[in-house]
Amino acid sequence: MSRSIRICFYAGLAALFAGSASAGAATSCGPEKLGTSREIVIGPEGLSVGLQSYPQTLALADHEVVLTFDDGPAPTTAQVLNALKAECVRATFFVIGVNATSMAATVKREAQEGHTIGYHSFSHPAIVAVDKAAYGESPSKSSAPFFRFPGFADSPELLDYVHGRGMTVFGADLWASDWQAMTPQSELALVMGRLEKLGKGIVLFHDSKSSTAKMLPDFLRALKEKGFKVVQAVPGSGPTPGEQAGPGWKSTTEPIIARTLGSHGHVHDSGQQAPAAEPQ
Repeated sequence: MSRSIRICFYAGLAALFAGSASAGAATSCGPEKLGTSREIVIGPEGLSVGLQSYPQTLALADHEVVLTFDDGPAPTTAQVLNALKAECVRATFFVIGVNATSMAATVKREAQEGHTIGYHSFSHPAIVAVDKAAYGESPSKSSAPFFRFPGFADSPELLDYVHGRGMTVFGADLWASDWQAMTPQSELALVMGRLEKLGKGIVLFHDSKSSTAKMLPDFLRALKEKGFKVVQAVPGSGPTPGEQAGPGWKSTTEPIIARTLGSHGHVHDSGQQAPAAEPQ
């Protein structure tokens, strides 16, 4: 075989294998999977979103959801990531600094698999720890400027402080109440019931909870069966597509914070959840 024929042969063989690999990737995220339908770009305006805490949320179409996970990484996070990967779904993880240090490989995996990484503890060391775990010893980029207060324990002063640093504060439109002891089946019924009632929104889970990790594959399948689509929140230039609360809106979390933490919330690095009320 001449040299020119060999070159053509191997080039063709490489193209064949490349084509096979691309086809395999395409079929693995084919129409039978839930997938991620689109991205919603969050600008740097310094917003607070999530109707459980704030009078505005992200502008989502009917049956669109943004999936978020708090308090990780944890030993159960890998199970959560496996479930999301199996359905080609991308979510947002609000990471605790100390956990990022102890389980850096898991945070790195979240970044490599295309998930949005935000912060669940606010201090310079905590933010540096999350960025280092996600992107390496000398990170050339930082995690998304998204922040969720532990236990939703904010205050006007704290909101001003976080917004002044160009961060968007995430609450939630509904939650799975997975800080309570329940079976995966009970959690699935609870969150799907709330989601079908509300129709759309930012959903809060905890990747540190075993019930959520076990429930997630069934939840993702249920979303597809019920016609829901997953939207990934990503940072970018504004304006953020927002939607104002309707008349008569009231914060679910504010009276709980007032009872449990007094008139002023506080932020710490443990990610400990304050007791929360059931959604209205």
